[in-house]
Amino acid sequence: MTELLRIMVWRSIALIFLLLALIGIALPVMPTVPFLLVAAWAGGKGWPILEQKLLAHPTYGPQIKQWREFGVVRRTPKVITTVMMAGSWIMLTFSPIVLWLKLAVIGIMATILMWLWLRPEQIPEKFRK
Repeated sequence: MTELLRIMVWRSIALIFLLLALIGIALPVMPTVPFLLVAAWAGGKGWPILEQKLLAHPTYGPQIKQWREFGVVRRTPKVITTVMMAGSWIMLTFSPIVLWLKLAVIGIMATILMWLWLRPEQIPEKFRK
């Protein structure tokens, strides 16, 4: 893969996820920060200026940095994610999808929620200023 093609792929990924994050700002049912995390990660691979702008953002920059350095996920996003997934579980339960697929999706969501709730909610004490 040529260098230009590699850069274009990373920039495309960064732009797609940045667009999804912008949609998430406008739509309350869609998250913003997870998409910004991916956009910053992809930007770091092929668009350092975008990555730096995301890290410097007054609202989202600190959350991206805390995730990168300590794996921190604040409680509010955890609660919002849990409520949204619970709503999805309820809708999925009443959908005409085959049972094995319902169970697979619910299992994946439960695994993600378990992982999410095991993430720290704040920076470890020894690293706070």
